[in-house]
Amino acid sequence: MRKGCLLLLALLLVYMGALPPAGVGAAPGISTGAAAAALIDVASGRLLYSSRGDQPMRIASLTKIMTAIVAIEHGRLTDRAKVSRNAFGKEGSSIYLRLNEEMNLKDLLYGLMLRSGNDAAIAIAEHVGGSVEGFVFLMNEKAKVVGMTNSSFKNPSGLDEQGHYSTANDMAKLTAYALKNPVFQEIVKTKVKKVPNPNESWDYSWVNKNKMLSLYDGADGVKTGYTKLAKRCLVSSATRGGQQLAVVTLNDPDDWIDHTRLLDFGFKHYPLLSLARKGEEIEGTGLVAGASFRYPAEQAERGRLARQPILYDAASVETRLGEAGRLQFLLDGKPVGSVPLVAKDSPRLKQKERSAYSFAESEQLGGGYSRKWLYILTELTRVLFTGQAD
Repeated sequence: MRKGCLLLLALLLVYMGALPPAGVGAAPGISTGAAAAALIDVASGRLLYSSRGDQPMRIASLTKIMTAIVAIEHGRLTDRAKVSRNAFGKEGSSIYLRLNEEMNLKDLLYGLMLRSGNDAAIAIAEHVGGSVEGFVFLMNEKAKVVGMTNSSFKNPSGLDEQGHYSTANDMAKLTAYALKNPVFQEIVKTKVKKVPNPNESWDYSWVNKNKMLSLYDGADGVKTGYTKLAKRCLVSSATRGGQQLAVVTLNDPDDWIDHTRLLDFGFKHYPLLSLARKGEEIEGTGLVAGASFRYPAEQAERGRLARQPILYDAASVETRLGEAGRLQFLLDGKPVGSVPLVAKDSPRLKQKERSAYSFAESEQLGGGYSRKWLYILTELTRVLFTGQAD
């Protein structure tokens, strides 16, 4: 009897361990050849599929997604970065920069993301962070902002190093965050980029290593990765019908096939459902929705979604600033998002809608961090690691 109970308990624990994390729906099952995988809806940040998604693993050059977004947010794209001895001839994949060569930061980012240049990664890190160590500090701070709870960065290139790791779920969160940045979007969807070459009469011509851009209809990113220890790693994204999905696989020998299947799965089973339209009058409030809201939901979940208006006190700071409340959206009673409630004549209704993360200089970034705060952090890091202000 006791052995039977123990066996039943063991089976129960195995079953529980196989359950998807909170927020992952119950669409028909799908499997991959990856050691870990995740599928995310970019706009909402909802994980649609996860397999061993919280298992810390080596991520190879998927690291460069973090390198790129940190450089874009902290650096000046028109700055010219100088190639140091540390960057020159860096082992692994390279764009073959020469010692003391100068290239503007935006062009280096193309070399980083299309050709996975480790030399570009070091040149970017030293220029933006003052040193590799300073830049890595910024990478780990950004991981906190994004909500990457199982990640640790030790270098900007992704070369194997003790203590350098992430998870499929964390990389999905980072990718969803980064894809909301228009500069990042532009770079990762580019198939071929020509860049001036100061050393020769011909330009650099970089072909994107990400084959998904040609293999999958609507593909628009993101990054390949490989080391002998990490094996094949890939993050891809695609947009169809106004919905953008991203897939992460770690250590997957069949990544091109698996990404195609996972993207198809997501678009088929989790289409976006409109829960509010900008300017729509919300019954019982006398107010209207200040923004539109769409959420990826499978068919069985649609009857379990609800809207709940939350009104602010008339004397509150929020109300004085033009936001009279929030319209909260719930799935099975749990919040999945919200939009502001405003007066019918609110000037906000004439403003262009922004995504959850904003990249304007005056706006807040994810986690409540502003551009000003990020600039201060960059300068403090530069002083800390180099002893010099910019």
